[in-house]
Amino acid sequence: MKSVLGKTNAHYLTQVPEGTVPSRAVAYRRIRELDKGHYTFGAAKQRRSVAERPQGVMGRLRADRPGQYVVLDTTRLDVFAMEPVTGRWVNTELTIAKDLYSRCVLGLALRAVSTKAQDVASVLFQVVTPQQWGPTVDGTVTAPYVGVPDNLITMTTGALPDTIVVDHGKVYLSGHTKAVCHRLGINIQPAIPHKPTDKPTMERFFRTLRQQLLEHLPAYKGPDVYSRGKDVEAEAFYYVPELEAIIREWVGIYHHTPHQGLCDPRLLEVDLSPAEMFARGVAVAGVLRLPASQDLRMEFLDVAWRTIQHYGVEIDGRRYDGPGLNLHRGVRSRHGGAHPGRWPIMVDRDDVRTVFFQDPDTKSWHDLVWEHAPGLDAPFSEEAAAYTRRLSLKEDRHVDPGAALADLLQRYSTGAVTDRREKNLARRLATQLTHEPGVGASMLETASIPGVVDLLAHLDRRRSRPQVSDDLDVFERYYAEHPDSVGLEVFDE
Repeated sequence: MKSVLGKTNAHYLTQVPEGTVPSRAVAYRRIRELDKGHYTFGAAKQRRSVAERPQGVMGRLRADRPGQYVVLDTTRLDVFAMEPVTGRWVNTELTIAKDLYSRCVLGLALRAVSTKAQDVASVLFQVVTPQQWGPTVDGTVTAPYVGVPDNLITMTTGALPDTIVVDHGKVYLSGHTKAVCHRLGINIQPAIPHKPTDKPTMERFFRTLRQQLLEHLPAYKGPDVYSRGKDVEAEAFYYVPELEAIIREWVGIYHHTPHQGLCDPRLLEVDLSPAEMFARGVAVAGVLRLPASQDLRMEFLDVAWRTIQHYGVEIDGRRYDGPGLNLHRGVRSRHGGAHPGRWPIMVDRDDVRTVFFQDPDTKSWHDLVWEHAPGLDAPFSEEAAAYTRRLSLKEDRHVDPGAALADLLQRYSTGAVTDRREKNLARRLATQLTHEPGVGASMLETASIPGVVDLLAHLDRRRSRPQVSDDLDVFERYYAEHPDSVGLEVFDE
């Protein structure tokens, strides 16, 4: 301001030599009046936001009931998390799905390094399934849920949002996200690029999260370098799953906190909480119900269109097989369109040990196991599988996936990894482990999202179902049960 005032006074005296410049107090008061709302002397981020503000009358996206608009956004948290393998800090990104009408959080995912399309699909899956955001009261979840009543436990369903509002990030406009929304009939409404005013509720929520929770945690680094303390990385001791559990507990408190932006026109002086606003919206308008199905999770997985060969199916160089393919080997699919003659195979990009195939006749789902899955005892992501494949091609030898990733973590813990992609893979892999490497632990302990959905129990129930058998294997079963019997002969009638 002093520099601008000096140049302005000099220019004025050049034009009017006999003029009198204002006093210092008056000059600063005038310049502050002219600068109001423009942030000329503030942060450049604020000036860019003001410059990109819509001109004229500003509209507002209004929701009339819960589930009409669900806003999704991702932000990097202002607090460090820790890797359980190396004990070093790692940056995390938080993805939130929020109901615009009630301001209730319907789903969240915390990921190390960066967010992927599979994480967005996981958040959408949480939107349509019941979640636990805080402690239970007498065994009852106190968080708002837009699905069926709590007494229907056997067949859980959820509410289907009409429209999701997203930005132009690749994870939100990816083929995976678009396919999930297309299968469920959800509209996608992208916000205007570089205009945070299109999603003000999310920006305000992230600010509330930072001021009420994150800045009170160890290893808080602040929103910028000017707010960062000294050696805050050394204070990080929360693992990524633990940090996500803390955020979920805080969301349970947030749902029952009065919100200044939530009010009833007939009760102007009463600030409602998101849970109260949600209850009022459901009482007035209700919600859209999603048909109950134990196979709802399959709708949120990625689709790989493949042909079924005699050895099974091949996806990104990995071969999968299972008894569920016996009746369809070498058979051309009835699907047309962009993938004529191919079969849809549902793939979980976070764990590629098993893919899923739906029989078109019985509509039942079957597990197809990767040929190298028996050597793995923890979730194995697609990125990790691609890394082991690159390593095998580079060293010209067959690589065991589990041994390759163990070697990667060992080299990363000693600082021997220099490649950026390998570093990111090692960080994501390290944050998925919640126990000491090498120590036996259950599969539930190795899950990277505690308390969200018990997918492992869901898979155990699926594996307990009888698989489809084929009469072509009758000779093998007979010889296995009667090893000393004479050979069988087949005669044509």
